[in-house]
Amino acid sequence: MGGKSEQWRAGCGVIQHDSVTCERVTQLVQRLEHKGVCSTEAAWDLFLAADRLASMGLWLTAHMTYARQVYLDGRTMGPEDFKVVPEGHTGGALNIVPAYVGYLLANALSGTTRAWVMGQGHCVAAIDAVNVLTRNLEPEQDARYPLSDAGLSRLCQDFYSYEIGANGRPVAPLGSHVNVYTAGGISEGGYLGFAGLQYVHMPLPGQELVSFLSDGAFEEQRGSDWAARWWRGEDTGLVMPVMIANGRRIDQRTTMSQSGGVHWFREHLQLNGFEPIDIDGRDPAAFAWSILFMAERLQQQHEAIRAGRSQYPVLLPYAIAETIKGFGFPGAGTNAAHNLPLPGSAALDVASREAFNSGCAALHVAPELLRQAVQMLSTHAVQQRVLERDHCLRKLEVAAPVIPAPHDIAMGQGIAPMAAIDEWFAQFVQANPGLRVRVGNPDEMRSNRMNKTLDLLKHRVTSPEAGIAESLHGSVITALNEEAVISAALANKQGIGLAVSYEAFAVKMLGAMRQEVIFARHTLETGRALQWLSVPVLVSSHTWENGKNEQSHQDPTLCEAWLGEMADVAPVYFPFDGNSAVAVLASLYQQRGKVATVVAAKNVGPVYCTASQAQQAVRDGALVLSHDAGAQLQLLAIGSYQLSAVLQAAAELRAQHIACSVVAILEPGRFRLPRDEHEAAYVLSDDAIAALIPAVQRRVIVCHTHAEVMTGVLRRLDTGPAHTLVLGYRNRGGTLDVAGMQYANGQDTPRIVNAAQALLARKQE
Repeated sequence: MGGKSEQWRAGCGVIQHDSVTCERVTQLVQRLEHKGVCSTEAAWDLFLAADRLASMGLWLTAHMTYARQVYLDGRTMGPEDFKVVPEGHTGGALNIVPAYVGYLLANALSGTTRAWVMGQGHCVAAIDAVNVLTRNLEPEQDARYPLSDAGLSRLCQDFYSYEIGANGRPVAPLGSHVNVYTAGGISEGGYLGFAGLQYVHMPLPGQELVSFLSDGAFEEQRGSDWAARWWRGEDTGLVMPVMIANGRRIDQRTTMSQSGGVHWFREHLQLNGFEPIDIDGRDPAAFAWSILFMAERLQQQHEAIRAGRSQYPVLLPYAIAETIKGFGFPGAGTNAAHNLPLPGSAALDVASREAFNSGCAALHVAPELLRQAVQMLSTHAVQQRVLERDHCLRKLEVAAPVIPAPHDIAMGQGIAPMAAIDEWFAQFVQANPGLRVRVGNPDEMRSNRMNKTLDLLKHRVTSPEAGIAESLHGSVITALNEEAVISAALANKQGIGLAVSYEAFAVKMLGAMRQEVIFARHTLETGRALQWLSVPVLVSSHTWENGKNEQSHQDPTLCEAWLGEMADVAPVYFPFDGNSAVAVLASLYQQRGKVATVVAAKNVGPVYCTASQAQQAVRDGALVLSHDAGAQLQLLAIGSYQLSAVLQAAAELRAQHIACSVVAILEPGRFRLPRDEHEAAYVLSDDAIAALIPAVQRRVIVCHTHAEVMTGVLRRLDTGPAHTLVLGYRNRGGTLDVAGMQYANGQDTPRIVNAAQALLARKQE
């Protein structure tokens, strides 16, 4: 064994092992032998294999940026072998290689396939490169990129190829971020910071997750502020956060680096309930050791809590992997390393070409040694574990939930739609005790009428306050940070997720929501199924009822932006009463893979339809509330206050002997012009619209949003500017009540009547 351990200690090319890592690895090998998990001989073989794989991973990652041709024999490359215009975010990707190989090594040493999530933007080249070398691939990449000169050359040519198919989608099963073709990928990571906010809510007990974070992403969202407060071993698996601290952004040093570097960050972690662990960010062995150490340490802390020897919050282990940006390749440690570390195009510039060839020569591993390394790390069959592409968070198994029958609230009864949702959701949670719940809310549960839900689930805190709905094991994740709380709901893909927020501030959730639905939509486009339960985002205290809090609290931006996303994965609902609000939620939890914006009123209002009619409205996207024979005018309402004003306007018009039709539109996106085949299968056909909505030429649409937005969405219902008028939010607000908001924005009943009369007069002229 001394020979193999000494061989490993000698390093492999640029990968060297410092004294601390050597000591830690030696002790780890002894512990694995003692526990009967992995023999000493097998362990040293795995460490040697990881070094070789990491070195070739660096080699191939550099090729993906610069090369057109790949030669596994490592020959010197000429100008014709390079891309004229290289592209890539090389430095960060190079830093991920030893981290990801260390993750694979930890899995092989312990016989456990952990999940992983990566928060680094643009670093997917590292994952793709290592996955291709190890053949841990989704079918599309496996078929296209065999482990040969031709296969790897095609990989490099596909990377940033920009080739587009006749269907308008990229041809290559690659991307600049983690995507559906990335084996094991579950989140794009392109919008920085969300991995740090989400990882603590992802695994279930018995599962393990490695989260690759970065000092750049830390600036975007300081997720480290929250995780230690919320981790509970009773409902969450083992989480191992790893910060890759390379010290640089695009043009300058990171804020962390400028503030004092790793020393400053270590103190920051300690102040926020973490146990920082320093490791060498250049060494795959250091990553593997840290993953296994953190898992063991966290498990020990949870066992101490169960035995009564300790209490929450635990000191959550957190690895800080200090490195330099672009380690292992020329240009490392410079700002240029972020994108293109060489001074020019290797196809055109001799110095750049020489630097590439010399840099790659130091990384190259002979094909036979690479083959042996990959074979050594391929322990899945003998350990009876799944490939990393099939880890627990990639291949979800979520049982269909029990859906309580909605209570039929009597027509005419006064009830707040949010209160109706609250009562049903509490019943839903109680009917599904096997599904973990995460409700994300920025301290607005009672304000938004979610009292029963809060009393049932309680805020998750480390020290509950007497008389307050708080619990050590609460399921309501609360922080005055909309991005943090939406992340809790979205990350809980093996359970029930819900977010609740003021409409004006929910727009801050948009980045996390959008990243989620993009990944979901791409998944569906490849023919893969989505297994996670849909996540409703309830926005209340909304534009029309939050007048008293000034115009900063009056903002329909989130629902307007969401109407721009693909309706089949990002629906927007405007429930108009208690029954329709409950019907929307009950329907969503029977569906998979949607993130829905639900704009619901919190003030008491009348019930306009039966529970059965509400369910039909969900199926159709709208409900015809009344239709006079020979209707001269059709009034369409989108939103509860809009419907109230429309119904009053219809009564006044009918008193003037004007026959009317009244329609409540629940989901405007069902009426939009489809933008592709998936959305076409979701929206209503022309025949379905004709059968549902009575054909009345003159239409007044009164909507929750800006008129311009809804006009575009409802183009199929627009009979032309001479015959259709849309009344929406006009950016008028202030310290007003609901009636004042309606008046300020031209949606009060008298002006709806006046608009209708003017439209009729215009037609008659």
